[in-house]
Amino acid sequence: MTPVLRNAEARRLFLHRHALAEPAAGPAKGDDLLALIERLGFVQVDSVNTVERAHHMILWSRRPAYRPENLRPLLEKRRDLFEHWTHDAAVIPTAFLPHWRLRFLRDAARIRERYRSWQGPEFEARLADILAHITANGPVISGEVSLGEERPQGEGPGWWNWHPSKTALEFLWRSGQLAVCRRENFAKVYDLAERVYPEAADLPEAETIDWACNAALDRLGFATSGEIAAFWAKVTPLEAKAWCAAALARGQIEEIAVEGADGALRRCFARPGVVAEAAALPEAPARLRVLSPFDPALRDRARAERLFGFHYRIEIFVPEAQRRYGYYVFPLLEGDRLVGRIDARAKRAEGQLQVAALWPENTVKFGRKRLARLEAELLRLARFAGCETVTYAPGWLREG
Repeated sequence: MTPVLRNAEARRLFLHRHALAEPAAGPAKGDDLLALIERLGFVQVDSVNTVERAHHMILWSRRPAYRPENLRPLLEKRRDLFEHWTHDAAVIPTAFLPHWRLRFLRDAARIRERYRSWQGPEFEARLADILAHITANGPVISGEVSLGEERPQGEGPGWWNWHPSKTALEFLWRSGQLAVCRRENFAKVYDLAERVYPEAADLPEAETIDWACNAALDRLGFATSGEIAAFWAKVTPLEAKAWCAAALARGQIEEIAVEGADGALRRCFARPGVVAEAAALPEAPARLRVLSPFDPALRDRARAERLFGFHYRIEIFVPEAQRRYGYYVFPLLEGDRLVGRIDARAKRAEGQLQVAALWPENTVKFGRKRLARLEAELLRLARFAGCETVTYAPGWLREG
């Protein structure tokens, strides 16, 4: 008989694996911060900065003592972290670097073709010159190797319409020949990979696939083969499917049925005994947390909807949601439930975290106790963002 993981236990287990079902406390620098990132697997980097950049908010929501300056030593001095790609740009433990050699090789072939069709072939003529320039002169930002080059005219946001040298830099980074050695005003600074990364072992492809699938499942708690493949966006769906079949035959994983928020059951893979493990976990603290839209617990929007009943899309990509909620709103997690979304912006020049609106989820009421928890969290968020006070627009609570 297939074990069944009920929805409440599934949410608790999932949040536990994402370090969100425990008290938001503890040290948040040095080895402690590195251990948290290793536990998560990676932290997505994003430029949106309405309150603070996504990677900083992801870490702060788990460790309120965290401050943005705590990340820099791990990336730029100790080199315990490196910046590369999972499903998007991310900071990743350098201990995982040997398994990124497969990513470098696959991206070199895949991205060359993609960039040709997207940006044109001109970037390929710049590859050797840029490598030679960096070898001789040291790290560069894109503007230092693109003098006189015009951005191509194309569809989509202007920040994706790169000039040929910027495209070449990104290709050399994605294929592992260059590394991001630091950022200046959030712009990437590129150097030769061998001057930034430690030398990485050349592992067999099968070893990296096995590591990636094991590491993904351990961080998710339960998953389909497709979700395992998508976690690092490193192995293919077919490779993940074959790994699941082999691991199932060896008894390393088992099939379970996971109950969704709507009561529907979905077949997933998990480690043997995970249903009992989930049942034994303590309840998540009632603290209300403001999450980044790029939080790893929410990255898979379809899974968030199945597991929490929370329909959420980044508003820039969903015009109808933008009309309802505005450009960019933050999910609110309380215990093991997503209870709403809030539109807040840091106006540092005025010393204010300005709350424009809060939309509770259906059946969720913001009474006196919940509002007190929200106000306490927003004060913590304001201090994190360099603001002294929290202000609320008229009619900000959109209940009903």
